[in-house]
Amino acid sequence: MALIFNKACIIGVGLIGGSLARAVKENSLVGEVSGYSRHEEQLKLAFELGVIDRYSTNLAEAVTGCDLIVLATPLKAMPSILQMLVGLVNDDVVITDVGSAKRGVIKAVENAFGGIPAGFVAGHPIAGTEKSGVEASFAELYQDRCVILTPTQETDTQAVEKVSQLWQGAGAEVVVMTADHHDEVLAATSHVPHVLAFSLVDTLAKMQEHNEIFKFAAGGFRDFTRISSSDPQMWRDISLENGDAILSVLNRFQQSIDELKQAIQKQDGQSIEAIYRRAKQARDEHVIN
Repeated sequence: MALIFNKACIIGVGLIGGSLARAVKENSLVGEVSGYSRHEEQLKLAFELGVIDRYSTNLAEAVTGCDLIVLATPLKAMPSILQMLVGLVNDDVVITDVGSAKRGVIKAVENAFGGIPAGFVAGHPIAGTEKSGVEASFAELYQDRCVILTPTQETDTQAVEKVSQLWQGAGAEVVVMTADHHDEVLAATSHVPHVLAFSLVDTLAKMQEHNEIFKFAAGGFRDFTRISSSDPQMWRDISLENGDAILSVLNRFQQSIDELKQAIQKQDGQSIEAIYRRAKQARDEHVIN
């Protein structure tokens, strides 16, 4: 693909930001990639690994000359970063993010800039691993993955097109929807599964015989709880930022758990099997292994 942006600044060069930097460099989508973070050791490592071309712990220096800025920090860090960006960018700069909860990010942008800049394109790549840090990044992370963009009415269509081309160049499929719809869908498909995995492992760890439980854990336990090895700080932020949608799904899940508990208590094998069959059919029809 042809060059889409001349210079990009990745703010937060971890797994997600680092993988995007690798992908755009490998596919020649951006001429130069700079990195910004408050933690210089991470920037140095990213530079040594060839993930970024230059870096600075001074935000003004990091974004100088950039026509693309990518916010790849934890959600709770974005408001302060956005406040720092005010006055450092002009109307021609495209700003996008990778946050997992879109309504909160959009509100933070609005608060910082006094409105939504035409170049701001809210986004969320549905990709990741249980690992974190720039050393875990790889260019193929977004290959055949979905990236959701949630532009506002104020967002310029050309900015949306350029961000779409960037993600497509990194191998992703781009889908556009509203921020509200995104947060509801992701609460159900990503956020609540992580909440449940963290909660289950924490519950078992508190049991007196937890060492034996983990010793004899089978493949199903490892598969289900793998995501509980994800970054706790990041998932704390997501749980808080998208709390309403997460609670809505958890309430529905609690009703289903109560139904299953009652069936087990009553030794109602027919109801138990019906629940399991519905679940199996839904997963077999809609989830690709």
